[in-house]
Amino acid sequence: MPGVLGINARNLLYIKPSLTKRVARILDNKILTKKILSAKGIPTPKTFSSVSSLRELTEFDWNELPSSFALKPNRGFGGEGILVVFARKKERTQHFANVGILDPASWRIMRIFGKRTLEPAWIKADGTAIELPDIKNHILNVIDGTFSLGNLPDVAFFEERIKILKLFKEYSFRGIPDIRIIVYNSIPIMAELRIPTKESDGKANLHLGAIGVGIDMESGITTHAIHNDRAISYVPGSRLVLRGIKIPGWKEILELAIRAQKSVGCELLGADISIDRDRGPIILELNARPGLSIQIANMAPLRERFERVRGLQVETVKKGVKIAQDLFGGGLEEELEEISGKKIVGAREEITIHGTGKERHITFAKIDTGAYRTSIAKSLADKLQLTHILKYKKVRGALGKEERPIIDLVFELDGEKVHTEAFIASREEMKHDVIIGRRDLKKFLVDPTKNLILHK
Repeated sequence: MPGVLGINARNLLYIKPSLTKRVARILDNKILTKKILSAKGIPTPKTFSSVSSLRELTEFDWNELPSSFALKPNRGFGGEGILVVFARKKERTQHFANVGILDPASWRIMRIFGKRTLEPAWIKADGTAIELPDIKNHILNVIDGTFSLGNLPDVAFFEERIKILKLFKEYSFRGIPDIRIIVYNSIPIMAELRIPTKESDGKANLHLGAIGVGIDMESGITTHAIHNDRAISYVPGSRLVLRGIKIPGWKEILELAIRAQKSVGCELLGADISIDRDRGPIILELNARPGLSIQIANMAPLRERFERVRGLQVETVKKGVKIAQDLFGGGLEEELEEISGKKIVGAREEITIHGTGKERHITFAKIDTGAYRTSIAKSLADKLQLTHILKYKKVRGALGKEERPIIDLVFELDGEKVHTEAFIASREEMKHDVIIGRRDLKKFLVDPTKNLILHK
């Protein structure tokens, strides 16, 4: 599909020109990035301490840590190696004399760290306990470079755990949602809300199984959602609708993303922003190589947006926000809908089909103004028990003239309920189970460029 941006094109056309050695040195170092942002007055999670060697680990004072924190690799990527603890369990003491027979690995841990008591355990994001030796082993893996770019030796650091906003509590599984914003030439061009799931182990990383939800750049309201690169409407295992979530402080968030980009001097980056319950919007980290699945969540190609803002003169942060909202927001569509009294739909839209009982089926339908009557696949009609045939009608199809049955059909498109008569058709070779014809589009205007579906 024209305009869809692939990894090679992204790297060659946009990342390589902007990722100088200085910028790469900053963005590939989370601790350094946070220092630079903090110096510019940009809020980031507070860093408590860091560990860069075995000696520092053995001498580390665990009492200086708060009861909850996030442990991260300094040069980690993709959410790997992050450990989040929510609370500290009550202190327990156990001397070697009471330990009994230990396996060789346990004795090795005790010899390395010289502990004669078992330190308090912590509670992880999934509700399970983690002992101090396990945390120390995790830090050793970080130092060895297990989670770093190029597996180079790394630094582990402890930072403040963000407190979840009440708005997101029911959507998120034991983690903090964040907002990924792609900024190019001081203009936010695309954004998505990333929601942790059980599959992602409470982390807001899409490749681990988190949910991605596109955000309208003007209103800050969520639009389309994906999970494992497939379109969804609800949080898996629930009836929580993902579309229509209003992100609070949206302009402030866009301004924060631009300020962060300007602070490190990188023309293109992905800014990961969370909304802390007490502090408000806060930069979690900056990514020099943002992923491309954000295109799927927004059902829009990145390349087209890159080209629209390339070379524009953006003197101020507020102007960058205004350009983003004017170019990539839904304001024009809303004005057109208000003037015409009709809703605008794309060439492919999500619909809800009403079955014979209380059953509902959500699917994507092709909007086809070339067809007069709506048609539904026989397999789907049988599944929903839509088998009461009203009449038959002769039509000319791909196989010549044929007689097709017609049934009653009720579906919802963009919040509008439509009662119609639809053909039942054999559509085993087709991509869509439902085609909506112009007979049922009287309340809608069709814009073929809206909701372009991108495939990975």
